[in-house]
Amino acid sequence: MRKFLKAFMISCLAIGILLTGIPVSDSVAASSIKDLVIDLNVPQVKREVKDDKILLNPLHIFGDGHFKLAADVTWKSSNKNVASVKDGEVTLTGHNGKTFISVSDGHFTDRIAIEVKGNQDKILVIKEKGSRYNVIGNAMKHMTLEEKVGQMLMPDFRTWEGKNVTEMNDEIAKLVKDYHLGGVILFRENVVTTEQTTKLVDAYQQVAQKYGLLITIDQEGGIITRLQSGTDFSGNMALGATRSEETAEKVGRAIGEELHSLGINMNLAPVLDVNNNPDNPVIGVRSFGENPELVGKMGNAYIKGLQESGTAATAKHFPGHGDTAVDSHLGLPEVPHDKERLKQVELYPFQQAMDAGIDAIMTAHVTFPKIDPTKAVSQKDGTEIAIPATLSHKVLTGLMREEMGYEGVIITDAMNMNAIADHFGPVDAAIRSVKAGADIVLMPVGLEVVANGLYNAVKSGEISEKRIEQSVERIFTLKLNRGIVKREVEESIDQKISHALQVVGSPEHKAIEKEAAEKSITLVKNNGVLPMKAVPEDKIAVVGYSGYYVNLLLDEVKKHHTNVTYINTQTKLTNAQLEQVKDAKYIIVGTYTSSVSGREPSASQMVMTNQLINETDAKVIALGIRNPYDVMSYPNVDAYLVQYGYRPASFAASVNTLFGENPPTGKLPVTIYNHDGSVMYGFGHGLGY
Repeated sequence: MRKFLKAFMISCLAIGILLTGIPVSDSVAASSIKDLVIDLNVPQVKREVKDDKILLNPLHIFGDGHFKLAADVTWKSSNKNVASVKDGEVTLTGHNGKTFISVSDGHFTDRIAIEVKGNQDKILVIKEKGSRYNVIGNAMKHMTLEEKVGQMLMPDFRTWEGKNVTEMNDEIAKLVKDYHLGGVILFRENVVTTEQTTKLVDAYQQVAQKYGLLITIDQEGGIITRLQSGTDFSGNMALGATRSEETAEKVGRAIGEELHSLGINMNLAPVLDVNNNPDNPVIGVRSFGENPELVGKMGNAYIKGLQESGTAATAKHFPGHGDTAVDSHLGLPEVPHDKERLKQVELYPFQQAMDAGIDAIMTAHVTFPKIDPTKAVSQKDGTEIAIPATLSHKVLTGLMREEMGYEGVIITDAMNMNAIADHFGPVDAAIRSVKAGADIVLMPVGLEVVANGLYNAVKSGEISEKRIEQSVERIFTLKLNRGIVKREVEESIDQKISHALQVVGSPEHKAIEKEAAEKSITLVKNNGVLPMKAVPEDKIAVVGYSGYYVNLLLDEVKKHHTNVTYINTQTKLTNAQLEQVKDAKYIIVGTYTSSVSGREPSASQMVMTNQLINETDAKVIALGIRNPYDVMSYPNVDAYLVQYGYRPASFAASVNTLFGENPPTGKLPVTIYNHDGSVMYGFGHGLGY
């Protein structure tokens, strides 16, 4: 009778699947469920009890080895005095004892034990053992080489035939299926509105055949913010200026919650580079600062918040891109330090993140000749060049895995960046990165040619299939840890959109955005000028280039004062413009630099600012909109403050500080030097009212 009921139920399920339009191959798979297991029983899966709760996911295991989140299951706790369970969420009661949490679909069952020893302050999760829990190994046994390699490929579909990709098309859907992709990366062009982004992400997951996709994005905060809707959080250097791990954790969690609600399950953040080179053209304010301990503490707080939201975190750019003066998007930078120095500075925050359980680490396209002096011949010009970390076995396997003990996913930085693309062919670069130890090849140059190149490298024996499987195991472990698994029954797209609209840009997140911005504002210099004391008849002039976001500064000043004059310029003022500001009581000048040349005394913004200081009687207040170093070239300014980014909340916080409504508490996360190399303002400097 039981066998008859099972056959009847499976038949009904298959008919139902056919009626809903799911492909026949999936309906056949649905009829071959072989087991039901709790994901935490899988040996590679790790999950902690937090706030007396832990989530368990039920996995249906199919005949071909793939797995899905099971629907229509029943959960039970054998001892409700210790813990209760609802829809897989276990809640501890606070009492000592042991309980078995079980799940059943009416045919298969599984259980896991939880023991609470309050007198020892211990909560033990005791896994079941046996071959049935070799879920990842069993899945790989049934996968083709092409399916395994596909898990390691993460292309971008930023544009298609010259147009931004904001919705799924047939060509992209075919590529996802044909190459069995394990993930994709989204860019600002792809994520315009909350509703549109939710639909696009959902469409990607729908076309993935067996396994859930890693949907990734660079939502660092600050100057690297991809979402066009939502909350514009302060970036890392602003968070470093707050010195508040609590604030960093809140920001990481809020970013993760917004991404998670959209279906984006992996954030390529945070940056853990130690920005100890003021001339760095690519990291800068993306770093928490120049001090390894500060970067480590703030980074781990951000990671904790991000991962607790259910979104995977990625520390970047290993072993460290901070002490460089070349942008790896444009060239091949070098970090010349030996291993002992690297351990003290560059590697320190990464080790902290590894020890705390970071999900993934991104490599740097930077050479470290003291770690790996290996040379290669550049395909660009035939010269001999050093091997960048992304392609180095000594860095990724020898240093990261063997010496530092990292077991998680390694993802390359974008393989289309000039540091790689100029010197190595797309296929050679991909093969080298995998041989070095990378698990995911990000943004391969030419999906078809790179995929076929990796297939051929395995078939020829250049890369062993075991090496590929090591990466697939790590990728599947990440997916299971973060619940990135296709579901038997999905929420409707309307439900997903409704949830995303409640989370993205929520009042709670806007409050965190405001808090982080306000705490970050750093008052570096103040010759008794601030807070401003302006009566209605006093003129305040705002000077700066609207292309550098100074229009946002103007808008905020106008909220506090009506008699405001604006000069839109990034060059020396004309005589007529100078006449407009000469009778101002205060001149607020906004400068924006992102390079060494931009902050040279001869640069146009610096000449403009010094003209205002030297040729007017007004009190001149300068705002470093992005980099904190601008004051190097106008040291005689009356007051100077830094906001570390150009998001609206940062301008609001700065202007509130100018008018005395936000007493400054930020501390410099970096040292500001004079042009002769002497210290102008040291790390940790910051004035208050």
